[in-house]
Amino acid sequence: MEGPQPFAPREGLAAPFFVHSCSLMLADAPSRLPAPFAVIEAGPSSLRFFHADCLDVLRSLPASTVSVVVTSPPYNLGVDYRTYRDTLPRADYLDWTGQWIAAIARTLTPEGSLFLNVGAKPTDPWTAMEVAQAARPHLQLQNTIHWIKSIAIDREAAGVAADLPRDLAVGHYKPINSERFLNDCQEFIFHFTPGGRTPLDRRAIGVPYQDASNIARWRTGGENRRCRGNTWFIPYETIQSRDRDRPHPATFPPRVPEYCLRLHGLSRVGLVMDPFLGLGSTAVACASLGLDFIGIEIDEHYLREAVERTQKAIGGDKR
Repeated sequence: MEGPQPFAPREGLAAPFFVHSCSLMLADAPSRLPAPFAVIEAGPSSLRFFHADCLDVLRSLPASTVSVVVTSPPYNLGVDYRTYRDTLPRADYLDWTGQWIAAIARTLTPEGSLFLNVGAKPTDPWTAMEVAQAARPHLQLQNTIHWIKSIAIDREAAGVAADLPRDLAVGHYKPINSERFLNDCQEFIFHFTPGGRTPLDRRAIGVPYQDASNIARWRTGGENRRCRGNTWFIPYETIQSRDRDRPHPATFPPRVPEYCLRLHGLSRVGLVMDPFLGLGSTAVACASLGLDFIGIEIDEHYLREAVERTQKAIGGDKR
C-alpha cells in the first residue's frame, strides 16, 4: 500500500507521527483503498483519514470489517458547507442516502452498529424520518435515541430527592423566532444493525439508581448502575469564537460518539468509521478510547481541522 500523503501542519503544531501499517482488518485490501491523507498513531490505535467521496472509500472496503459507524450526514437543509451543496432535490438526496447506507451495511460485521445522527428544521420536519426510511431496506432499526442539547427542569417536578435549589435550564439551543414553532432542542440518533439483535453494553453509559433500594431489588443492580435509556443530555461546550472553535456549521460533541461506542461495547469494537468526518469528533473519541478508526471527509479544510483536533486531544490540548 502506498504510504500516507504528507500532512502540512499549521505553524506551531507538531506534525503527526505517521504509520504505514494498516489495521489487520484491512490487510486484505491494500490495493483497493486510496492512500490516506494522514495516519495518526495514538497508543494502541491507528487512525486513518481519507480525503475522498465517502462512496469511493466505502466501496473499496472489504465486506464485514467495520464494527461501528458513528456519523452525521448532511441533512439537505441548506447548510452552508464549504464544498458540499446541501440543497439537492429531495428524491436525489434520498437516493444518495440509500446508496451510502447500503454501502455501510455491506461493510458492517454481523453484529455491527450504525449510529446515525440526523436533525431537521421546523419548516421541514420530515427530513430525519425520511433518512431513517432510506435505511430500512438495508438495516434494522434497533433503537431510537434522542440527543438532548438543552433542557428545562422545574424544581417542583423534579421532586425532593433531586434537591434542586431552583428551576434548572441547561444546555445550548438555537432560538427560533416564530409564533408557530418551538425551539428545537434535540436531534435523533438512529441505531441501525444488520439483524436487529446486536447485544449492547447498556450499563457502560449507565447512571446510578436514585433509590438505593433498587440495587438489591433488580438482578442487574449490583453495580448501582441502570440503563441510561434513550434520552441523552449532551450539551455543546461553550465557545468564544465559532470561526475559530467550531468552523464546521454542523457537528456533534465528542461525547456523542463516545456514548455510542461505549454502548455498543468496547470489547467488541474492532474498527470504527465515520464517512462524514467533519471536524473529527468520532476520531477524537476513538483516540481517547484506544480504537482503530477510519474517517472520510470530502472537504480538505474540514479534514485538516479534524486531524489537528485529534492530535490536540491526544496531547491533552482539547479544542
